[in-house]
Amino acid sequence: MASAAVATVTGPLSAGAARAAGPPAGGARLPSGLRSVAGLLRVPEAGRGADWLKEALQVAVALELATIPPYLCGWWSVGDRASQVARLIRRIIGDEMYHMGVVCNLLVAVGGRPRISDAALAYPGPLPGGVRDGVNVYLSGLTRPFVHDVMMAIEAPEEPLARGPRTSPSIGRFYDEVLGAFRALAPELSARGQLSEHIGSDVLEPVTDLDGVERSIESVKEQGEGTTSSPEDAFGDDHPAHYYAFGEIYHGRQLRRTDDGWQFTGAPVPFPDARPMARVPEGGWPAPAAGVQDLLDQFDTAYAQVLSTLEAAWADGDARTLRSAVRTMGGLESPALKLMETEIPGAPSTYGPQFRPPGGGR
Repeated sequence: MASAAVATVTGPLSAGAARAAGPPAGGARLPSGLRSVAGLLRVPEAGRGADWLKEALQVAVALELATIPPYLCGWWSVGDRASQVARLIRRIIGDEMYHMGVVCNLLVAVGGRPRISDAALAYPGPLPGGVRDGVNVYLSGLTRPFVHDVMMAIEAPEEPLARGPRTSPSIGRFYDEVLGAFRALAPELSARGQLSEHIGSDVLEPVTDLDGVERSIESVKEQGEGTTSSPEDAFGDDHPAHYYAFGEIYHGRQLRRTDDGWQFTGAPVPFPDARPMARVPEGGWPAPAAGVQDLLDQFDTAYAQVLSTLEAAWADGDARTLRSAVRTMGGLESPALKLMETEIPGAPSTYGPQFRPPGGGR
């Protein structure tokens, strides 16, 4: 975002059907058999039945999962975890984990099963489903360009002045259409297999009625890009929506209302010292030394275990399995930091995790 001012924000598929729909738009990558968001939204509202809803929610699982690895890299790279920026990013990571839990619960509620391992992406690349056309999500240590080009770009609100011209659907519009399908279909919602758990500062709970669906989806939208009315509405829990929190990190100032509108002119938000993790190149780190490769393999094996354990948690409806996945995720930090402290030969930067589960990622 070039200026300090912020414009007020306004405003599973059968194999045959998948082939007919064609490949996802914009180079987007999804688990096999799923259409892009644009393809899903081309389906007339009258045709959005239970299968459409399950497919859309699986795309939502992939979208929410896609945000977590880049945000973790940014957070892990910060040296002072007590810093304001580190605390902002850590809160957002917790929110994203909660969002993923919400869409997994919604998918289970309508009789689906989250395909989490299949949803893992290989970075860099576009967001799943063809949303946020032109955004290249890469992994890196925390830098201002990374905050702007990845973090803020993922969470950008619907306002055209904030997003720029786009032909692809936004995440907010996608969730609006999912909510509309729930309202029109009014499916029976089963609590069986849904999970209850504290995730970050939020409490994940089973969703058993349409009011619960609406609260859950609106929470995901408001915590992320904010509401479609004003940045002020995103401060209801005393925290800015993710887009504005990342904007505070990028601009180095808190967002405040002024006589000229919302601007990043509040209290300073000092940009922290960060480990100089380089961008992970396409295909992963080329020809790393044996010690580095061992750390990469250790990390990726544990990451694959996190994904499979999360999938098992919703397959079995077992919160203990979910907690096991969270513990395994905590174990990712040690090899990640060792990589971030290992210099790349001939470069002023360091390695970092690739988030490429063995045999997985697209």
